[in-house]
Amino acid sequence: MRRRFQSKTYDEINITPLMDTVFFLLIIFMITAPLLEYSIDVSPPKMEAAEIKADDYTKVIHVTKDKIIQFERKKNISMQELLARLREMKQDRNSRKYKFFLRADRELRYGDVIDVFKNIKKAGFADISLVTEAEQ
Repeated sequence: MRRRFQSKTYDEINITPLMDTVFFLLIIFMITAPLLEYSIDVSPPKMEAAEIKADDYTKVIHVTKDKIIQFERKKNISMQELLARLREMKQDRNSRKYKFFLRADRELRYGDVIDVFKNIKKAGFADISLVTEAEQ
């Protein structure tokens, strides 16, 4: 007697529905992730500034509201001169001990402060702090 239907074994798994689901979720996450980042309501706390304890490895960089940079109590220097001086300091064998405090005027644009910050990082230093005033 002959069978009407021949049973055939399948040794493959159909992953097409699984791949469709994965791609769908990937697209959803790609769309929603940037929106979540910018929708956070941030209210930074008021700062109680601690006194800076100066030592031989503490360096303060001042930036005035007119974008004038002063470093190591010297006369005004340009951004290129600051970067060159920082690169010289990086050659020092104790360069890992240096701590930088960036003290910028509150009326200065945020982008200008970040440009100075980037140049300090570009010179190879990572220990950088922003200086704030103590609350009264």
